[in-house]
Amino acid sequence: MRLTARQRASWLAHLFKAATQQHHGELRALFAPYVDGSAVVVDIGAHAGQFSKLFARMAPLGHVYAFEPAQYARSVMAPALRLSGLTNVTLIAKGLSDAPGEMTLHTPLKRSGSMGFGIAHLGRRDEPGPTVEQSVEVTTLDTFASAQGLARLDFIKADVEGWELRALKGGEECLRRFAPALFLEVDASFLARAGDTPGALFEWLAALGYGAVRVPGLGPAPTYAGAGDYLFTHAEKP
Repeated sequence: MRLTARQRASWLAHLFKAATQQHHGELRALFAPYVDGSAVVVDIGAHAGQFSKLFARMAPLGHVYAFEPAQYARSVMAPALRLSGLTNVTLIAKGLSDAPGEMTLHTPLKRSGSMGFGIAHLGRRDEPGPTVEQSVEVTTLDTFASAQGLARLDFIKADVEGWELRALKGGEECLRRFAPALFLEVDASFLARAGDTPGALFEWLAALGYGAVRVPGLGPAPTYAGAGDYLFTHAEKP
């Protein structure tokens, strides 16, 4: 990917932050009951790796599988992981969906010209401004888990700007077998890009035995309570 001078400067800033800072530390206590020292975690939409780094440090004897289809994001995350000295993260240059194939990833450009890689998304393009289009490979979580021979899966984080339900549907066998806890961003306007709704997401997960709480309030959320983060846990593994 060829970057402009402005984008190269932004890349250096993104790399510095990714390598030297640890975001989301306030969520460690929330994740701790589900991410022990040997946990296996799947990070869907790994971005610059801040969640992956947190999980890797919480599970030094475990492993994090980080799915990130965006070339720009991987160009930040890969060296940041090396500089952080973390060896229990595998960065996978694919997205996750409900079927394997090729898709178009839309990455908005900010007014400054820098890459809005934190809001890159699959599905319908709905930005009013310019975007960078990238053809990316997607697979399913069930296909990956089978090929990898996963014997456990403790936690899934998914923040993919509306593709959450599609990614989870491709891992239905994993959810039924392992009942991992799920930390999901849920936003009605983003889900609409995939033709999905929060109601469909909640209903599908409820049918698999999952209930939700809203983060940070942690109040029960049997249905969608507005855009934000939700923690879903299985009834048999509260």
